[in-house]
Amino acid sequence: MRIRSLELLVGAFLLLAFGALMFLAIQVSGLSGETGKASYRVYALFQNVGGLTERAKVTIAGVNVGRVESITLDAKTQLARVELSIESQVNDISTDSVAAILTSGLLGEKYIGLTPGADETYLKEGSRIEQTQSSLVLEDLIGKFLFNKATEAPKAAPDASADSVEEAF
Repeated sequence: MRIRSLELLVGAFLLLAFGALMFLAIQVSGLSGETGKASYRVYALFQNVGGLTERAKVTIAGVNVGRVESITLDAKTQLARVELSIESQVNDISTDSVAAILTSGLLGEKYIGLTPGADETYLKEGSRIEQTQSSLVLEDLIGKFLFNKATEAPKAAPDASADSVEEAF
């Protein structure tokens, strides 16, 4: 009887731990439904989104103020159109703000960082963020570095004369 109650207690503990782990995974992944918050949508055009995904966070000064709703190709400009959902209480983002695709850590997740401008007019539903900074793609940087190294002129070898060799011994 005592062993059975111990088994039930361990089973209940494992179910509770599994439930807590699932809750934590949903909160960290960004899959939790934040549909209760009122928001407005704006968009920005980028030359390269380089790994940015839907539901990525949008921040101002490191504070989460929204999410990426969709990423599509703009048919007219052939640029990536990123639609952002910004919380309604953050209604004072000026129209000359800069949207940049940033990376948390060296190889971490991509997100959009907004740097506020100084204009007196503010973004509203359907507005476009004009100033953008595309993602920094590590492969492109490595390729440029290698290309520059390959096109550099080889350095001349130092002139080794017989006198300097004899002086060394």
